[in-house]
Amino acid sequence: MNALNLVSLGSINQDGSKKTLHPADVSGKFTRARRFAALLLLIIYIALPWIPVNGFPAVFLDVLNRRFHFMGLTLAVQDLWVGFFLVTGLGFSLFYVTALFGRVWCGWTCPYTVFLEHIYRRIERLIDGDASARRKLDAAPWTAVKITKRVIKHALYIFSSLVIAHIFLSYFVSLKGLYEMMHHSPQAHTVAFGVVIFLTVGLYGAFSWFREQFCVIMCPYGRMQSALGDDHTINIGYDKKRGEPRGKAGTTGAGDCVNCTRCVQVCPTGIDIRNGLQLECIGCAACVDACDSIMLKLGRKPGLVRYDSFTAFNGGKTRLIRPRIIFYTGLLFLGVAVFGFSASRIEPLRANVLRMQGSPFYVSNGVLRNQFLIRLINKRNEPRTFSLAMVGDLPAGLVCAGADAPVTIAAQAEDLKPLMITLPEGGFKEPFKLSIRVTDTKDGKTYNTKPFEFAGPDPHLKSNDYLDPKQYLQK
Repeated sequence: MNALNLVSLGSINQDGSKKTLHPADVSGKFTRARRFAALLLLIIYIALPWIPVNGFPAVFLDVLNRRFHFMGLTLAVQDLWVGFFLVTGLGFSLFYVTALFGRVWCGWTCPYTVFLEHIYRRIERLIDGDASARRKLDAAPWTAVKITKRVIKHALYIFSSLVIAHIFLSYFVSLKGLYEMMHHSPQAHTVAFGVVIFLTVGLYGAFSWFREQFCVIMCPYGRMQSALGDDHTINIGYDKKRGEPRGKAGTTGAGDCVNCTRCVQVCPTGIDIRNGLQLECIGCAACVDACDSIMLKLGRKPGLVRYDSFTAFNGGKTRLIRPRIIFYTGLLFLGVAVFGFSASRIEPLRANVLRMQGSPFYVSNGVLRNQFLIRLINKRNEPRTFSLAMVGDLPAGLVCAGADAPVTIAAQAEDLKPLMITLPEGGFKEPFKLSIRVTDTKDGKTYNTKPFEFAGPDPHLKSNDYLDPKQYLQK
């Protein structure tokens, strides 16, 4: 193989144009396992909006009402800081898996790979036939048969893209909301309709033409794999010691590789794994099943192409437990602990007190008054009634108008209630802290707001000096 082929992408022609790949179908234990995993992931993707947990879909990103539901955990906008640990934890888990097993995520569970290999390419095989038939059809002139097949195939591509896009939208508007939108004209829901069209066009373009180029050009993960792994990371590789020199079966002195190129024919990114681990390799194991089938036919031991580490391919012993993995494991458990602690701090009620705009205090007829707003957010999926009371080291005569009557908050709703806290002028010595205790009248659970300050004038000033708040502030 010449140097140009060694440094160029398998999906690019020597003149730089895009090569249309037609990977051959393959069977084997890894292929069956991948198809089962893909089917399971597709079922999960479709089912999550249908599965109710605490009255809401298992995953429901309710952007309109600023509520985010994850497997029974409801986050308000103010709780999204917990999402930071969730997102970063998922990202770090990907790095952790990569350090152990290379790009197994790409080949087995990446949504792009699942959609491409197990939906769109299955449609292509169904309509156009196997790899040889597809290549012949590409080279054939435009006849009625070819046009018919192209129309049917691309119609199914567009339909699949529409279905995927609608399911994706249901994660944000719920299935019920999506069903209602579909019964109205696009003008009634312009944003949602635009999102579906944008996703459909993007999915159709990616999976009907762009395909494996996305993994090479758009996705940064393939470029990071060399930094995340080491010589003990499990990747797919070719055993050169056993396979070289290549030769036909029965050739004296030849290795086990018969140069059938079956591993290249089944590769979805068009590489030759015998040239070593490459950027385009997604770890799908298609070449492993292909090579094993040839070895079994020849009566030779499978595993010429296999999952193994660089160290093992060079005669050493793979060490799964090593300093890098121990460090990553510690960080992973730390992240899980932090996320668990953060999630446990989320309460079904959120209450906070804000000072009203204007002067920090008012004095009238010998009474000092502070004005506040208490914001109550009920995260439950049912209405709740709450009682309010002041708590803290409170001076005698302190009264809170607005906390005397229970407050009913609708399900997944919020309310702002004014609080007028008053104190006889003579009872104020200096600013002090207090909180509002909110009690759920149904289960008796209590929640305290963060302490806030009750402000007042300098008690050494005369009353006439602070009748005008601006005059007081100047002094």
